[in-house]
Amino acid sequence: MLKALREAVVVVIRTKKSGVVFGLITTLFLASSAMATVLPKDRTDVMYHSYQGGGMSIDGPSILIRKKINKKISASFNHYVDMVSSASIDVLASASAYKEERSEQSVGMNYLQDNTLLSLGVSQSNENDYAAKSFNFDVSHEFFGNLSTLTMGISRGSDDITKNGNDIFSKQANRINYRVGLSQIFTKNLQVSFNVEAISDEGYLNNPYRSYRYLDGNAANGYSYATEIYPNTRTSTAGALRGRYYLPYNAAVYASARIFSDTWGIKSHTYSLGYSHSFSDNFLLDVHVRRYAQDQADFYQDMFDRKDQFNFMARDKEMSTFNNVTVGFKARYLFKFARTSWAKASSVNLSVDHIQFNYDNFHNVLSPELGQSPGNEPLYGFSANVIRFYVSLWY
Repeated sequence: MLKALREAVVVVIRTKKSGVVFGLITTLFLASSAMATVLPKDRTDVMYHSYQGGGMSIDGPSILIRKKINKKISASFNHYVDMVSSASIDVLASASAYKEERSEQSVGMNYLQDNTLLSLGVSQSNENDYAAKSFNFDVSHEFFGNLSTLTMGISRGSDDITKNGNDIFSKQANRINYRVGLSQIFTKNLQVSFNVEAISDEGYLNNPYRSYRYLDGNAANGYSYATEIYPNTRTSTAGALRGRYYLPYNAAVYASARIFSDTWGIKSHTYSLGYSHSFSDNFLLDVHVRRYAQDQADFYQDMFDRKDQFNFMARDKEMSTFNNVTVGFKARYLFKFARTSWAKASSVNLSVDHIQFNYDNFHNVLSPELGQSPGNEPLYGFSANVIRFYVSLWY
């Protein structure tokens, strides 16, 4: 998703029917220097994004517009579209391939008062059987000569879930997110930040199309499927430490570590390392690697002994024990215009990531091998490619 591109671009590809949620957090090529609190610069970003992997295709456009109203207030608008075509293992195992389109619109306001920046935003997304609304409020304050920045924020969201082919199915989920962060410039070369967040979810938290499988001697393949059952509450906490060190030859190295845990028993950690280099005043190149690993949810199993064996039962592969490794690069070319021009600068940006997913206890039920007993199929794994191409214009 194309956000404020000053320090990071956060891309979240989410499709509830497949149960896939990928958070691809990438550091932007431009290095931030110490400066007083300012409003975001006037700019327009137009992006095309694409995800291909695991039988799923997601792509679409996005546009972000930012504009100052006066010296203290600025506004933004973002339109984002996902066009989804899925024939993933989750879908083909118990249903059929599908296509759908998801669109999201968001508006935001920023208010600057001395060294304090207040940000307010609302967003709404819709697809044929899912509607989500959210509200966020953030405060950022710089102190100690603008070397330290404290940020605090809260987000609230509500989702309305329906089900194709079932007119009476109607559920709701509510979410709230609290976050706080501290960024510190230690030297002219070293910047470090620490962020903590807590998330509380309540309501219908699983996918109405998802199923778990259980042993069934009456079935031709030895097992049958039933609708997953999740708890209706979930509390998650996460902490992240990030650092960037600027090298004397127009380059920088950066690294991050993040830990996560929730009341469903999932624990995960993420590590990333990157290097960015400026070859001229116009061209920047960035290479990076990222590893994510998690433990399974308490109520996850690849195969249950019988139907309704426990109060909660899930077979979503994203609830299993798995890991993924991302390797990628980003490139940016900056065009500078004359001072008399209405446009100040423009950039062309390309980001490519290759991701390898490996599942420790999720088996490939579509495996062509014969003679395998239920629950002993080969473990599943797949690779995916994520491409983002966008053009930015400052004015």
